[in-house]
Amino acid sequence: MSIYVSGSLAFDRIMNFNGNFQDHVLMDKLHMINISFMVDDMIERRGGCAGNIAYTLALLGEKPIILACGGRDFDSYADHLRSVGLPLEGIRRDPELFTALGFITTDLSGNQITGFYPGAMKKPCGYQFASIGSEDLAIVSPGNMEDMQILPRLYREKHVRFIFDPGQQLPIFNKDMLNAAIDGAFAYVCNDYELGMTSKLLGLAREEDLLDRVEWLITTLGAEGCRVRGRDGTDELIAPVPCEHVADPTGAGDAHRSGLLFGLSRGLSVVQSARFGSVTASYCIACHGTQEHHFTMDDFAARYRSVFGKLPISL
Repeated sequence: MSIYVSGSLAFDRIMNFNGNFQDHVLMDKLHMINISFMVDDMIERRGGCAGNIAYTLALLGEKPIILACGGRDFDSYADHLRSVGLPLEGIRRDPELFTALGFITTDLSGNQITGFYPGAMKKPCGYQFASIGSEDLAIVSPGNMEDMQILPRLYREKHVRFIFDPGQQLPIFNKDMLNAAIDGAFAYVCNDYELGMTSKLLGLAREEDLLDRVEWLITTLGAEGCRVRGRDGTDELIAPVPCEHVADPTGAGDAHRSGLLFGLSRGLSVVQSARFGSVTASYCIACHGTQEHHFTMDDFAARYRSVFGKLPISL
């Protein structure tokens, strides 16, 4: 079985603001915002949704195929992916453009403001699948818009279970584009805010109406964990997994997707897999950067048991 992870590859410049954004926004001046935040520090890390998801899957012993495009400055990122055993066969390289670059500022309340230069992400991955079928698993995460529309159609045709995660690209979709992308998806994954945007865009009376289009609806809720709803009537809150110190929430959603995919690849239910997602997210938020966390399988198992009890599989 292969796991295909499409989405962005990017360098992230992560900054922390020692205050709260809301204290610097004049509500009666929203039509003419001109705000500058003096940040305390800045670090550059490897990121992008596809890279983040694949990285944590590699820590779990998986070797997913990344479907994305890197730029002329991608060599150091490629070396990093090789160092954790990830294949590069699905990554297109563009010699003219820079790799995508994100600027992320987080305030004391965990709120974030992000600026994003797409660079090589403007190009579709162009991957030629040698073989693909119903035994495979895929996630379509935020990335090149052409990929986000073409790959769901391909996965439907090949009967591949796929997760659709619109993330930061959601505002670019119109109603018809989003309906076409999620039709027949195994799961739709987003955070609570994105779920509200999705319901508004699709004109849904209730969030649950998304289950007419997908089998599962998984909503991440930050520090409150996540909610799993299924077409079969399942509606369960998955507890968050605590860590000693929350350093940075950036990338927690991607790490959660990794645990979810790992559980599904091992034949677990969506609820059980979402519990794995809570564990993987807990490692990510304890570090600055989205691919800086590490764990052993023994550590992972112990952390899982501390919240959820007995593991459903051997690790």
